[in-house]
Amino acid sequence: MGGFFGMVAKRDAIEDTFFGVDYHSHLGTRCGGMAAYDPEIGLQRQIHRIENAPFRTKFEHIFEEMRGTSAIGCISDTDPQPLLIRSNLGVYALCMVGLINNSEELIRQYLSFSGGHFDAMTGGRVNSTELAAALINQKSDFVEGIRFAQKEIEGSASFLILKEDGSIIVARDRFGRLPVIIGKGEDCMCASFESFAYKKLGCEDYAELGPGEIVELTDGECRRLSEAGEKMRVCSFLWSYYGYPNSSYEGVNVEIMRYRNGRIMAQHDKEAGNAEDIDYIGGVPDSGTPHAIGYANESGVPFARAFIKYTPTWSRSFMPTRQTERNKVAKMKQIPVHELIQDKNLLFVDDSIVRGTQLRETVDFLYANGAKSVHMRSACPPIMYGCKYLNFSRATSDMDLLARRVIVEIEGEEGLNHIDEYSDSNTERGKRLRETICEKFGFASLEFQSLEGVIEAIGIDKCKLCTYCWDGRE
Repeated sequence: MGGFFGMVAKRDAIEDTFFGVDYHSHLGTRCGGMAAYDPEIGLQRQIHRIENAPFRTKFEHIFEEMRGTSAIGCISDTDPQPLLIRSNLGVYALCMVGLINNSEELIRQYLSFSGGHFDAMTGGRVNSTELAAALINQKSDFVEGIRFAQKEIEGSASFLILKEDGSIIVARDRFGRLPVIIGKGEDCMCASFESFAYKKLGCEDYAELGPGEIVELTDGECRRLSEAGEKMRVCSFLWSYYGYPNSSYEGVNVEIMRYRNGRIMAQHDKEAGNAEDIDYIGGVPDSGTPHAIGYANESGVPFARAFIKYTPTWSRSFMPTRQTERNKVAKMKQIPVHELIQDKNLLFVDDSIVRGTQLRETVDFLYANGAKSVHMRSACPPIMYGCKYLNFSRATSDMDLLARRVIVEIEGEEGLNHIDEYSDSNTERGKRLRETICEKFGFASLEFQSLEGVIEAIGIDKCKLCTYCWDGRE
């Protein structure tokens, strides 16, 4: 995935930018980087790999090595950044959050007419941020360059550009699939993926950029360079999973949405007469927990943490590249509370069911610790399509998705022509999908939140939400 943070101040901005970037560490574990501008030194940049040590550990000496009244930084789960670029637009530092699906096509086009080159990475791959810079540089100013890059990129691209005069250009992706929020302090302006990052630094909400909107930040001003577009497709999965609980997107707080989502699931189960003999409601920690709290509050069944995840030294388990490593991380984090598991009928709410590999480990773990039965609820619909707009999962194929694999097991490739039916729990195919997954995992019951339920919980018009991973509609 990835996230970024930038600040322009009337003082040194390095320390606040360091903390602002660090507050995005939940979004990636591969690379971290910072760039700064100082009137005497000019632009500076540092990048470190953070697979084996967190961002703050790798950058804790940054205060002795960099200074500047403006700075940008990022957590990247793809390529090293920010990059320092020298071009017809001058010297600047660039951060990008997003996904370029047509990179090979764009590279060929660029090389065919430019006669230039890219710094090749392992396997000949090109850094996505460098490719974005090459597109931006084809125009005579940053605004036209950003617009051109976003138009040419299939996927999404939000940018922070630190210019050689110390100002920062901020651009949200063309259809607003990810947030970009502006904060304002007494002596600074900042841009962030997560809104809570600047609030911890004493800043307040100033504006949330609209889709494709471009602004320029100075130490006391946010100047609009390009108006927002009308079409928005903000990612619904922000609220269900990878958004941080304290953050708000489009005015909707993540934690509050998850409580609402859980309540809606409990209401559906009440109406259907499902899972009535439950001792405790629990969340698959951590992001499943608020959904479970909402479910428990509505159902009247006590909430309990039957197992705890030990997180101080373990990264988010979806992050490691190898599946075996992901499974190991997930297993090692689980610490049981035997008194809440032994001979108990448990209902757990997970934020989603993607591949299902870690969930199998969790269920086996609960039964091994004496659970009488384990019911499972997913806080979102079955994931049927790999995201083609954002890089938030390590899945390499749609067949990595549990729901798709089960559909093919049930009726072969023909079943993929009936995905809408399999997504709907009221159809025979939908019931068969859920029964088959229950058999595979040992669930006493399984239900998925409906698409309508997720939309209701978010509280934003469906036309403004991206639900592609669930319904395949662009």
